[in-house]
Amino acid sequence: MTEEIKVLLVDDHQIIIDGLQSLIENAEGIRVISQANNGREALEILKILDVDVVLMDIDMPVMNGLDAAKIIHENYAETKVIILSVHGDRALVKELIKMGVDGYLLKNASKDELLNAIKRVASGDRYFSSDVTVSLMNDEPANSKTLTKSGLKLTVREIEILKLIAEGFTNKEIGEQLFISHRTVDTHRTNLMKKLNINNVAGLISFAIKNNIIQ
Repeated sequence: MTEEIKVLLVDDHQIIIDGLQSLIENAEGIRVISQANNGREALEILKILDVDVVLMDIDMPVMNGLDAAKIIHENYAETKVIILSVHGDRALVKELIKMGVDGYLLKNASKDELLNAIKRVASGDRYFSSDVTVSLMNDEPANSKTLTKSGLKLTVREIEILKLIAEGFTNKEIGEQLFISHRTVDTHRTNLMKKLNINNVAGLISFAIKNNIIQ
Protein backbone atom coordinates (compact mmCIF):
# COMPACT_ATOMS: atom_id res chain seq x y z
CA MET A 1 0.00 0.00 0.00
CA THR A 2 1.30 3.44 -0.84
CA GLU A 3 -0.55 5.29 1.93
CA GLU A 4 0.01 4.83 5.64
CA ILE A 5 -2.20 2.31 7.39
CA LYS A 6 -4.06 4.21 10.11
CA VAL A 7 -4.48 2.14 13.28
CA LEU A 8 -6.73 2.57 16.33
CA LEU A 9 -5.57 0.77 19.51
CA VAL A 10 -8.32 -0.37 21.90
CA ASP A 11 -7.53 -1.92 25.30
CA ASP A 12 -8.54 -1.16 28.87
CA HIS A 13 -4.95 -1.54 30.10
CA GLN A 14 -2.79 1.46 29.25
CA ILE A 15 0.38 -0.59 29.56
CA ILE A 16 -0.84 -2.80 26.70
CA ILE A 17 -1.64 0.23 24.55
CA ASP A 18 1.77 1.73 25.31
CA GLY A 19 3.46 -1.54 24.41
CA LEU A 20 1.60 -1.82 21.11
CA GLN A 21 2.36 1.82 20.35
CA SER A 22 6.08 1.23 20.87
CA LEU A 23 6.01 -1.82 18.59
CA ILE A 24 4.20 -0.01 15.80
CA GLU A 25 5.56 3.55 15.95
CA ASN A 26 8.72 2.93 13.91
CA ALA A 27 7.12 0.52 11.44
CA GLU A 28 7.17 1.74 7.86
CA GLY A 29 3.73 2.42 6.41
CA ILE A 30 1.80 2.07 9.69
CA ARG A 31 0.74 4.84 12.07
CA VAL A 32 -1.28 4.78 15.29
CA ILE A 33 -3.72 7.69 15.06
CA SER A 34 -5.76 7.20 18.24
CA GLN A 35 -6.39 5.10 21.34
CA ALA A 36 -9.47 3.96 23.25
CA ASN A 37 -10.05 2.08 26.51
CA ASN A 38 -13.26 0.26 25.56
CA GLY A 39 -15.50 -0.53 22.64
CA ARG A 40 -17.79 2.44 23.17
CA GLU A 41 -14.87 4.88 23.02
CA ALA A 42 -13.65 3.15 19.87
CA LEU A 43 -17.01 3.67 18.17
CA GLU A 44 -16.99 7.36 19.11
CA ILE A 45 -13.53 7.74 17.57
CA LEU A 46 -14.67 6.03 14.36
CA LYS A 47 -17.35 8.70 13.98
CA ILE A 48 -14.70 11.39 13.57
CA LEU A 49 -11.56 9.65 12.31
CA ASP A 50 -10.84 7.59 9.20
CA VAL A 51 -9.38 4.34 10.57
CA ASP A 52 -8.04 1.48 8.45
CA VAL A 53 -7.43 -1.12 11.16
CA VAL A 54 -8.79 -1.41 14.71
CA LEU A 55 -6.55 -3.51 16.96
CA MET A 56 -8.84 -4.43 19.85
CA ASP A 57 -8.95 -6.45 23.05
CA ILE A 58 -11.97 -8.62 23.91
CA ASP A 59 -12.40 -8.19 27.67
CA MET A 60 -13.12 -4.52 28.36
CA PRO A 61 -15.62 -2.57 30.50
CA VAL A 62 -18.54 -0.52 29.14
CA MET A 63 -18.48 -2.38 25.80
CA ASN A 64 -16.41 -5.47 25.06
CA GLY A 65 -14.49 -6.17 21.88
CA LEU A 66 -16.98 -8.69 20.52
CA ASP A 67 -19.92 -6.29 20.64
CA ALA A 68 -17.81 -3.45 19.25
CA ALA A 69 -16.46 -5.63 16.43
CA LYS A 70 -20.00 -6.58 15.41
CA ILE A 71 -21.06 -2.92 15.24
CA ILE A 72 -17.93 -1.93 13.32
CA HIS A 73 -18.51 -4.78 10.85
CA GLU A 74 -22.11 -3.61 10.29
CA ASN A 75 -21.50 0.15 10.11
CA TYR A 76 -17.89 0.70 9.02
CA ALA A 77 -17.37 -1.76 6.20
CA GLU A 78 -14.02 -0.26 5.15
CA THR A 79 -12.56 -0.51 8.66
CA LYS A 80 -10.86 -3.80 9.45
CA VAL A 81 -10.84 -5.36 12.92
CA ILE A 82 -8.09 -7.47 14.44
CA ILE A 83 -8.93 -9.00 17.80
CA LEU A 84 -5.97 -9.15 20.18
CA SER A 85 -6.53 -11.43 23.16
CA VAL A 86 -4.99 -13.83 25.65
CA HIS A 87 -7.78 -16.28 24.82
CA GLY A 88 -7.17 -19.09 22.35
CA ASP A 89 -10.44 -20.85 23.11
CA ARG A 90 -11.73 -22.76 20.09
CA ALA A 91 -15.38 -21.88 20.59
CA LEU A 92 -14.53 -18.18 20.83
CA VAL A 93 -12.37 -18.24 17.71
CA LYS A 94 -15.06 -20.11 15.79
CA GLU A 95 -17.62 -17.50 16.78
CA LEU A 96 -15.32 -14.67 15.68
CA ILE A 97 -14.74 -16.33 12.32
CA LYS A 98 -18.50 -16.65 11.82
CA MET A 99 -18.87 -12.97 12.78
CA GLY A 100 -16.48 -12.05 10.01
CA VAL A 101 -13.63 -10.48 11.99
CA ASP A 102 -10.62 -9.73 9.82
CA GLY A 103 -7.94 -11.04 12.15
CA TYR A 104 -7.19 -12.67 15.50
CA LEU A 105 -3.88 -12.47 17.33
CA LEU A 106 -2.83 -13.81 20.70
CA LYS A 107 -1.10 -11.30 22.95
CA ASN A 108 2.07 -13.37 22.88
CA ALA A 109 2.45 -12.66 19.15
CA SER A 110 5.83 -11.36 18.02
CA LYS A 111 6.37 -7.86 16.65
CA ASP A 112 6.87 -9.28 13.16
CA GLU A 113 3.60 -11.22 13.31
CA LEU A 114 1.74 -8.16 14.60
CA LEU A 115 2.99 -5.92 11.80
CA ASN A 116 2.41 -8.60 9.19
CA ALA A 117 -1.16 -9.09 10.42
CA ILE A 118 -1.89 -5.35 10.23
CA LYS A 119 -0.51 -5.08 6.71
CA ARG A 120 -2.30 -8.17 5.42
CA VAL A 121 -5.64 -7.20 6.93
CA ALA A 122 -5.33 -3.65 5.62
CA SER A 123 -4.71 -5.02 2.13
CA GLY A 124 -7.95 -7.02 2.23
CA ASP A 125 -6.75 -10.40 3.49
CA ARG A 126 -7.70 -12.00 6.77
CA TYR A 127 -5.11 -13.08 9.29
CA PHE A 128 -5.37 -15.54 12.15
CA SER A 129 -2.47 -16.28 14.48
CA SER A 130 -0.69 -19.50 13.62
CA ASP A 131 -1.22 -20.65 17.22
CA VAL A 132 -4.95 -20.08 16.82
CA THR A 133 -5.29 -21.88 13.50
CA VAL A 134 -3.22 -24.83 14.68
CA SER A 135 -5.44 -25.16 17.77
CA LEU A 136 -8.44 -25.49 15.46
CA MET A 137 -6.98 -28.22 13.34
CA ASN A 138 -8.14 -31.81 13.62
CA ASP A 139 -5.08 -33.94 14.28
CA GLU A 140 -6.83 -37.10 13.15
CA PRO A 141 -6.07 -37.94 9.51
CA ALA A 142 -8.93 -38.58 7.15
CA ASN A 143 -9.60 -42.33 7.07
CA SER A 144 -11.38 -42.43 3.75
CA LYS A 145 -10.36 -41.51 0.26
CA THR A 146 -12.97 -38.80 -0.05
CA LEU A 147 -15.03 -36.67 2.29
CA THR A 148 -18.42 -35.42 1.22
CA LYS A 149 -19.73 -32.28 2.93
CA SER A 150 -22.60 -30.05 1.83
CA GLY A 151 -22.81 -32.00 -1.40
CA LEU A 152 -19.11 -31.39 -2.14
CA LYS A 153 -16.47 -34.11 -2.34
CA LEU A 154 -12.98 -33.36 -1.07
CA THR A 155 -10.09 -35.73 -1.57
CA VAL A 156 -7.65 -36.66 1.18
CA ARG A 157 -5.00 -34.56 -0.58
CA GLU A 158 -7.32 -31.56 -0.68
CA ILE A 159 -8.03 -31.96 3.02
CA GLU A 160 -4.29 -32.16 3.76
CA ILE A 161 -3.65 -28.98 1.80
CA LEU A 162 -6.64 -27.23 3.35
CA LYS A 163 -5.24 -27.90 6.82
CA LEU A 164 -1.73 -26.76 5.93
CA ILE A 165 -3.03 -23.58 4.30
CA ALA A 166 -4.97 -22.83 7.48
CA GLU A 167 -1.81 -23.39 9.52
CA GLY A 168 -0.20 -20.56 7.58
CA PHE A 169 2.22 -22.48 5.37
CA THR A 170 3.15 -21.12 1.96
CA ASN A 171 2.73 -23.12 -1.24
CA LYS A 172 6.46 -23.85 -1.22
CA GLU A 173 6.39 -25.07 2.38
CA ILE A 174 3.32 -27.22 1.76
CA GLY A 175 5.00 -28.72 -1.29
CA GLU A 176 8.08 -29.59 0.75
CA GLN A 177 5.99 -31.29 3.43
CA LEU A 178 3.90 -33.28 0.95
CA PHE A 179 6.76 -33.87 -1.52
CA ILE A 180 4.97 -32.20 -4.40
CA SER A 181 5.80 -29.06 -6.37
CA HIS A 182 4.58 -25.65 -5.25
CA ARG A 183 2.80 -25.39 -8.62
CA THR A 184 0.82 -28.52 -7.78
CA VAL A 185 -0.07 -27.01 -4.40
CA ASP A 186 -1.21 -23.83 -6.14
CA THR A 187 -3.40 -25.89 -8.47
CA HIS A 188 -4.99 -27.66 -5.48
CA ARG A 189 -5.52 -24.34 -3.71
CA THR A 190 -7.19 -22.86 -6.79
CA ASN A 191 -9.39 -25.94 -7.21
CA LEU A 192 -10.39 -25.82 -3.54
CA MET A 193 -11.39 -22.18 -3.74
CA LYS A 194 -13.38 -22.76 -6.94
CA LYS A 195 -15.03 -25.90 -5.59
CA LEU A 196 -16.01 -24.21 -2.33
CA ASN A 197 -16.65 -20.77 -3.86
CA ILE A 198 -14.25 -19.21 -1.34
CA ASN A 199 -11.78 -16.37 -1.91
CA ASN A 200 -9.53 -16.35 1.16
CA VAL A 201 -7.91 -18.41 3.92
CA ALA A 202 -10.40 -17.33 6.57
CA GLY A 203 -13.18 -18.63 4.35
CA LEU A 204 -11.43 -21.99 4.05
CA ILE A 205 -11.10 -22.19 7.84
CA SER A 206 -14.74 -21.25 8.26
CA PHE A 207 -15.83 -23.94 5.81
CA ALA A 208 -13.73 -26.53 7.63
CA ILE A 209 -15.26 -25.59 10.98
CA LYS A 210 -18.85 -25.60 9.74
CA ASN A 211 -18.36 -29.00 8.11
CA ASN A 212 -16.47 -30.59 11.03
CA ILE A 213 -13.23 -30.98 9.12
CA ILE A 214 -11.66 -28.93 11.92
CA GLN A 215 -12.73 -29.93 15.43
